[in-house]
Amino acid sequence: MPMKIAIGSDHAGFIYKEAIRERLIQAGGQVKDFGTHSDDPCDYPMFVRPVAQAVARGEFERGILLGGSGNGEAILANRVRGIRCAVAWDLRSARYSRQHNDANILSLGQRMMALEEALEIVDLWLATPFEGGRHAQRIAMIDG
Repeated sequence: MPMKIAIGSDHAGFIYKEAIRERLIQAGGQVKDFGTHSDDPCDYPMFVRPVAQAVARGEFERGILLGGSGNGEAILANRVRGIRCAVAWDLRSARYSRQHNDANILSLGQRMMALEEALEIVDLWLATPFEGGRHAQRIAMIDG
């Protein structure tokens, strides 16, 4: 199902960001690339915060962030109210982040996995619905 996706990275995630962006566009998604636009050294907050803010405002259904490990990007994104950003390093962590945590931003580390793994994680994460139920109560507690 095509979605409106915000995407951003620093230099350490640039190569994977470009590949993921292309894949999303080919699948019919509407993608806004918040940068960076090269692998020149840069500071991730410049690109992560605008993605998180745009998702929090409801301009995009989901966001995808990339960095070296994905940790710094997730930490920063989670400081924006309404964001539930999860770092995923495998298919299981990606699936649970959607099923149980209703993650609206995915953070990946280019240095942590092969490109094909990252693409599989993105595909699964986008296709996985939130289960609701007892998990919805927990999300309400987080947001409350």
